[in-house]
Amino acid sequence: MAKSKTTTATEINLNDPEYYFNREVSWLEFNDRVLHEALDDRTPLLERLKFMAIFSSNLDEFFMVRVAGLKQQVAAGVSKLTPDGRTPTEQLEAIASRLRPMVQQQDEHFEQALRPKLAEAGVHLINYVDLNSEQRSYLQDIFEKQIFPVLTPLAVDPSHPFPYISNLSLNLAVVVKEPNREEDLFARIKVPKVLPRFVALPPELRKQPKGNFSIWTAVPLEQVIAHNLESLFPGMNVQEYYAFRIVRNADLAVEEDEADDLMLAIEQELRKRRIGGSAVRMEIQSSTPENVRSMLMREMGLEEIDVYDIDGLLGLGDLMSFMDLPLPQLKYPSLIQAVPLRLQRFNDASLSNNKPELEQGEDFFEVIRHKDLLVHHPYHSFSRTVQHFITQAAHDPHVLAIKMTLYRTSGDSPIVKALISAAENGKQVAVLVELKARFDEENNIVWARTLEQAGVHVVYGLVGLKTHTKVTLVVRQEGSEIRRYVHIGTGNYNPKTAKIYTDLGILSCREDLGADLTDLFNYLTGYSRQRSYRKLLVSPVSLRDRMTAMIRREMEYGSKGRIVAKMNSLVDQKIIATLYEASQVGVKIDLIVRGICCLRPGVEKVSENIRVVSIIGRLLEHSRIYYFQNGGNEEVYIGSADWMPRNLDRRVEAVTPIEDSEITKDLQEILGVMLSDNRQAWELQADGSYIQRKPPADDKADSAQENLLEMALQSAGMM
Repeated sequence: MAKSKTTTATEINLNDPEYYFNREVSWLEFNDRVLHEALDDRTPLLERLKFMAIFSSNLDEFFMVRVAGLKQQVAAGVSKLTPDGRTPTEQLEAIASRLRPMVQQQDEHFEQALRPKLAEAGVHLINYVDLNSEQRSYLQDIFEKQIFPVLTPLAVDPSHPFPYISNLSLNLAVVVKEPNREEDLFARIKVPKVLPRFVALPPELRKQPKGNFSIWTAVPLEQVIAHNLESLFPGMNVQEYYAFRIVRNADLAVEEDEADDLMLAIEQELRKRRIGGSAVRMEIQSSTPENVRSMLMREMGLEEIDVYDIDGLLGLGDLMSFMDLPLPQLKYPSLIQAVPLRLQRFNDASLSNNKPELEQGEDFFEVIRHKDLLVHHPYHSFSRTVQHFITQAAHDPHVLAIKMTLYRTSGDSPIVKALISAAENGKQVAVLVELKARFDEENNIVWARTLEQAGVHVVYGLVGLKTHTKVTLVVRQEGSEIRRYVHIGTGNYNPKTAKIYTDLGILSCREDLGADLTDLFNYLTGYSRQRSYRKLLVSPVSLRDRMTAMIRREMEYGSKGRIVAKMNSLVDQKIIATLYEASQVGVKIDLIVRGICCLRPGVEKVSENIRVVSIIGRLLEHSRIYYFQNGGNEEVYIGSADWMPRNLDRRVEAVTPIEDSEITKDLQEILGVMLSDNRQAWELQADGSYIQRKPPADDKADSAQENLLEMALQSAGMM
């Protein structure tokens, strides 16, 4: 095999900051693509509100973690540069500069486009000032009976210090005066989260001006409170009120090395999170006068860069509640999930009580033993595949042991119930529950305790490492043999997210994979220091080195080399530099990166052979696929890891090779479908901007997600 010339690789400094996008700004570009789904007329109306809500909730988490971290670095005097050459202060400035027009666009579009469109569809979100007397009378009664008892006005004066404003709280800053006195007095009222954000009117009061029909009519809760403030301040003159909303640092800071009890340490940190750390962002009504604005900023230690003026409603994350309206015509059609042909004979009707019928003849395990099975959620039903596998294992009298990792799961998890049943049935059950799964820590603590009480062996992960891998091992007695069955996936064991996240998994009885998972679980639960695996690529042990080696192997084929990789985020500087080297010798590289991408494509003599696309649509792209052409001896991998430093160095991840030739072709077809998308695909440009692909004139849009659903249904004989 002749190696290609690599002269350009030595002429250019691939560590130069100009070849890397900033991680935080790249994330903002991702969230902007989310917002675009709300702006796109092709998106069903209520789904547009959902995307607006996702955009807002994404921003909350971004400030609670990423911006909070940058502000801590500034406070500590950290001046370390990012790969793109920015200090923490410069990153904060770049974030504010990029984000302000996005927030303004969101507010304007909601007020000027979506609210009128909702009204046309009979869904009226109206302002209190536009109510008629009958409607006001009704809401005043609701206020007195249901809202007033919950409220707690807090005065601010020498005897009442400025109250603590809790994280993610929506508030009213109220200015009042005593009669015959000129002095302004200030009070804060928290809009209670225990009440619905939008107060609906009864059917008989929904009538709109000019005879417009109404399916649903409501008023924002904060406006109902604001127009009844006299009840909260009797004897005072209410001058004005202004809405504001606070986001605080909510990242946990657990010293694992010093914690005698990790669960207890995390519970203590969770109590702190409920209150929140230092304030990092304030949304404020744009009409707020300077004296009120500056007082709020001063009391919460905020600077001008941290404040975002809002002309319309604050806290648009609450728009998600509109998805509960029974208006299917304003939403995406219900997703029909396929069941792989080989599994259709197994009835999951009894899964609701976690006792699947064990059928005569061929059983679920024999299907897997005969041949590896690829599952692709949500196109394939999670309950009829992975959930059925675990539930049947829990009740199968021949199963001796079940071991699995739980990173995130649902609040009413049938997976956890199956594991409890397995323990009650006398099986050896070991579960690694990752207590450090961000924003799911509390939920996972509950499940860990529930599992322990049922007799399940529960471990909480490794010191200094998050366990992010998604794997299950089932050990079964079959005659005189012990066989191991595995599930290795890209997504969490969560039936709810399995309906909206795209994820892949392999169900297999391959002995080498079973042996590898046995070694991996011994590493996770005991004192094993396993450093090598037969097939699995495991981080932080071998994943980085093996991925780098496979990229370099493609370089040996020069312009005949080919790499296609699909992931959530691409951040790792070393991997990016290696991809640049591959591009320089002619390797053709296609990257499907949903979120953050710090690689700069299309740069002459550096990355001109690299193309990056991002697909944002109805479903959240979450699967990871890595394809290497290898001179015709193609290799394809799936697993839980992105190409990020945290996945490669600070988490336990597992990526598995796919050795079934038919499944390898299926995965290649999935990649091909995604690369040909011209409906939800965005192409990353060399300047960091994204351009959405458009179908040719008078041609049908080619949506990868719609095509993959159709392919799954066809292969299952369901259309």
